[in-house]
Amino acid sequence: QVQLVESGGGLVQAGGSLRLSCAASGRTFRSSHMGWFRQAPGKEREFVAVIGWTGGSTRYADSVKGRFTISRDNAKNTVYLQMVSLKPEDTAVYYCAAGAYLRFGVTDYDYWGQGTQVTVSS
Repeated sequence: QVQLVESGGGLVQAGGSLRLSCAASGRTFRSSHMGWFRQAPGKEREFVAVIGWTGGSTRYADSVKGRFTISRDNAKNTVYLQMVSLKPEDTAVYYCAAGAYLRFGVTDYDYWGQGTQVTVSS
């Protein structure tokens, strides 16, 4: 079991930055691959980034590549998503998720946080 709590969302102007955090509890966090997803109003939840359990492997959606960076601190049981050069189209609820595989699909993840709102104004 893994419990996840996101924080760090907010309102930011286009071109600005935010860092999201996902605090995890549970014995299996350190062996879980961790992903970030987002869901905009009226749209399906989509993959943003994933990081392997050691932190050595990362993958990004093309839409965020070069602007977002995923990282993790296993000593703190926390995963981060650093977002720079934010665009209005990045506006969404951002979710972190834990899974057993380094994959990109919503159904590949077993545990989810409640989400944090990111709003980027133009």
